[in-house]
Amino acid sequence: MLNSLKSPLLLSAMLSAILGLTACSSPSSENSESAAADSSATDENKLDTKFLTIATGGASGPYNIIGTSLSEVYVKTFGVNSKTQTTGASVENVNLLTQGKVDMVLALSDVVTDAVEGKNNFDKPITNIQQLAVLYPNVVQIVTTKKSGIKNIEDLKGKRIAVGDQGSGTEVNARTLLEGFGITYDDVTVDYLGFSEAADGMKAGKIEAAFFSSGLPNSSLMELEQGLDLQLVTIDQNKLKEIIQSKPYFKTFEIPAGTYGNDAAIPTAAIMNALLVSSDLSEADGYKLTKALFDNLDGLKTAHQAANDISLETASEGMVAPIHPGAKKYYDEQAAK
Repeated sequence: MLNSLKSPLLLSAMLSAILGLTACSSPSSENSESAAADSSATDENKLDTKFLTIATGGASGPYNIIGTSLSEVYVKTFGVNSKTQTTGASVENVNLLTQGKVDMVLALSDVVTDAVEGKNNFDKPITNIQQLAVLYPNVVQIVTTKKSGIKNIEDLKGKRIAVGDQGSGTEVNARTLLEGFGITYDDVTVDYLGFSEAADGMKAGKIEAAFFSSGLPNSSLMELEQGLDLQLVTIDQNKLKEIIQSKPYFKTFEIPAGTYGNDAAIPTAAIMNALLVSSDLSEADGYKLTKALFDNLDGLKTAHQAANDISLETASEGMVAPIHPGAKKYYDEQAAK
């Protein structure tokens, strides 16, 4: 009798347990939709690529500061292994990107134009790079000392000047501007020095003037201003407009009064910076990287003042390399809003 009672009771308990487990393992349709949404959200925060190396420039320049901040955004947003690489800047960056040694670069638009057209530093047209955004203007800042007597770019003839690292964007636009004003490297003594080295050369009196092409302000120049009686060299805007006819990546610009202790605004030239990636980058990744840039623009502005001139409204204007399809999708979406 006891055994006969035990069997139905045991069977009932087993059935109840099975039904309970089934209920726990079978979510309602509401929970299923939530899980799907969570999965989708996770996918949105993932990239196809697992590594994202950004080639920037010298350690003290805006390229490196802004690039490092952008890299941190990508790590935080996508969990991707992102880092920056200090380089000689524009020309080296484009070559590294072309060779597949980095994944994203900052470069000056004049250098990118040369790369796409296969001129100057590039033996043949580069076809495997695409542009995510037009960033901020690199301002040509030519500095000397007040005692030098150098006032404008024409006065540089016969002087010893620093023109940036060889092959850098600074050096490329220094050479182009000098030639536009009828001065070749044969007419000056050239030192290929980066920002910090050029500042040291100015302090030591080894060079008479130096080109600094970067966003405003340049940290090396801010330090130099503290111990030297700096003079900013002017560029005639009417002559510059003539140069722009054949070099449309240049634009007229003024260094605002007070930037480096200057009483008045200084007329000069500027070139827009480009953010480039390999054409092998997927459309989905290009879209996500572009979106993350603008979603986190306030943080970039905090990192360096030059980022204040990065704008969604101008980011797709004046591109000098083919636009990446993912970036185009993002800009088209924004324009439709």
